[in-house]
Formats: sequence, C-alpha cells, structure tokens
Amino acid sequence: MATACITGASSGIGKALAIRLSRMGYNLILVARNTKALNNLASRLETKCRIIPCDLTDEDSCRTLADTLKKYRLKILVNSAGFGDIGHFHETSLSKDLDMIDVNIKAVHILTKELLGDFIARDEGYILNVSSSAGLFPGGPHMAAYYATKAYITSLTNSIFEELKEAGSNVRISALCPGPVNTNFNNTANVRFALKGISADFCAKYALEKMFKNKLIIVPTFTMKTAVMCAKFAPRKIMLRAASHQQRKKYRAR
Repeated sequence: MATACITGASSGIGKALAIRLSRMGYNLILVARNTKALNNLASRLETKCRIIPCDLTDEDSCRTLADTLKKYRLKILVNSAGFGDIGHFHETSLSKDLDMIDVNIKAVHILTKELLGDFIARDEGYILNVSSSAGLFPGGPHMAAYYATKAYITSLTNSIFEELKEAGSNVRISALCPGPVNTNFNNTANVRFALKGISADFCAKYALEKMFKNKLIIVPTFTMKTAVMCAKFAPRKIMLRAASHQQRKKYRAR
C-alpha cells in the first residue's frame, strides 16, 4: 500500500489532506509538534499511521526527519506546515519572523531537496507544497514576512516543476495557493480574514484532484483565481496598495 507523509498534519489543511488520503487508501506518516493532536487524528483514520513529532523550526530535526522518511518509499510528500503574522514590519517580532522562515521556507526546502532524488530514482511520486495566494502577489504590506516566505515556495516549486518536465520525469510537484481557509491560521497570525474563507476539507479535496492531474499552481476558488489573474497584469504599485488595503481590514476585524 502506498505511503504519504504530511507535515503540519495536526490541524487545518494538513489534517484535512490526511483524512482525504486515508480515505483513498494511503498509509500515512503524520508530522507536527502536537503529538496529542496527531494521535487523536490517527485514531480516526482508516489506514495505518505513523506519528513523528518534529519541531520544524529546528534544522537538525528537519534533516533527521528527512533521513527517516528516506526509509519509506513515499508516494506523496505534502509540505503543509506553516504560519503567518500581521503587523508593521519594523514592529513585528524578529524571533517569530525567523521561526516563520524556518517553518515556511527552510523545512520545505530541506524535505523537498532531500527526498526529491529518491522520487526521481523511482520515477514516480507527488510533492505538494502548501503555499498561499500570497505567494502569487508582488508583496503583502502588513504581512511582509509571510508573503515573502510563500513567494519563495511558489518560485521554488515552479522551478522544480520545469526541471522535472525537461528531464521527462514522472515525478510531479505542485503548489497549493489558496486564499483564506478556515483553519487555526487566524489564531496564530492574530487576525481574522477580511474575506470569507473556504473549508479545509474543500481545499484538500480540490488540491488532491488537481495534484493528481499534474497542475502546477492550484488555486481553489474563482475569486482568488480572478485576483491572481489581475495581479499578472495590474501595475505592481496598484497591487501592493490593494494588498495593503486587504491586510488593514484584518486589523479592524480583530
């Protein structure tokens, strides 16, 4: 039976993806810091699960996790762990920014880099990097660090996608770039979404459908697809102003 690994599986999109993949018959490796939440999730799933508690802010832990995962013939790797923060860049916590960079960027980079070679050697498998619609815009005033981390993940995924295509590989990689999703993200980032969010289950269902069809950039809703399309053609300064306007609504919504 095929095995999928999901980081950030204790809540939100990662949890929803785990439930979906278990229903599809995948054995699971669930990764997060919250062991209790992982065990609660595993008890509900229909397939075999292995729990790996891991602090993805720690580089050595990420490397150890990668070495452990190499022992499994993973069919799917989902990099779902991540968080955000809101505030003026000069006022937000540097420590939180650096943790965000470690989780949103370094952990994804390490796991993808360390495991991609095994996928290529077997000439099969899927990597799904959970980015954000934020990663498709030129920037996000008031959430500067978060937007920057997601832009990195989107750019990295784009590049790997083309490398795999040029090599004629059967390995697939995608970036999930949703707008607001009703998860614990709000509490961690200390905001409320200015726009109506979609459910994590809908997001997970849509993501897997498109991932298996080798879609590079996966944007779940028409509203966000329209916004992303506008971002491609509108002047950069106008898009930055629009992004700033949306983020300021989150301050008022607190």
